[in-house]
Amino acid sequence: MKARQILADAPFSPNTRKVLTKAFDDAWEQIAPSGGVSAKAIETERLKLAQIILTLARTGNRDTQHFTDAAVRLMLAIRP
Repeated sequence: MKARQILADAPFSPNTRKVLTKAFDDAWEQIAPSGGVSAKAIETERLKLAQIILTLARTGNRDTQHFTDAAVRLMLAIRP
């Protein structure tokens, strides 16, 4: 999956990449669309989520829950 690869390749320490990946997985679990959504639309959503988490990581915060909560709020705010 492209979104997870973006996080794995992020220019952060291995520990930070683990935090980001965990936050991504936790956030996706909360916002993943259920049924009737194309694979392309899902991948687009996952890429948006990964980019949001990377943007949040630039703040210097390394709290998984913070990333998860903020990413979920932002994703829900930008969904049509």
